[in-house]
Parts: sequence; structure tokens; C-alpha cells
Amino acid sequence: MDTVERATAGEKITDAEAARDELQAALAGVGITLPSLGLDGPSLAADAPRPLVELGRCAPDVARRLAAALRCTGRER
Repeated sequence: MDTVERATAGEKITDAEAARDELQAALAGVGITLPSLGLDGPSLAADAPRPLVELGRCAPDVARRLAAALRCTGRER
């Protein structure tokens, strides 16, 4: 991997981290925490990473609150 490819890979990872942080902040704004929210390790490990945001697992009550928040947002559109 050359310097340009390394910079591009770093930018992709930085972008994925920013997306994760945006989602975490938006969820916190409606009182929801996804405890396993993070970046998917294997998607970062390739020579040309294609980072994925891992939503992880949550308790049933959190899933219901998330569904309710999405329904409310859908009604506002």
C-alpha cells in the first residue's frame, strides 16, 4: 500500500468514525444508547478497508425505543 492509498484508507476510517459518532449523538438525543455501537474490526483489516459501522446488540426495550423513535421521525417527513 503506497502513501496515497494509506491516506485514502485513513480517510475512510475517519469518515466511518464520524458517522458512528453522529449516530451515537442522534440516538442519545432521543435517550437511546446502543452499547455495542462501534466500527466493524474485520472491515478495517483489509489492505483497502471498506469500514462498516457495527450497530451491535441491544436489549429488547432498547430495540422498541429505537423503533418508536424511527416511527416518530417517519411521521414528521
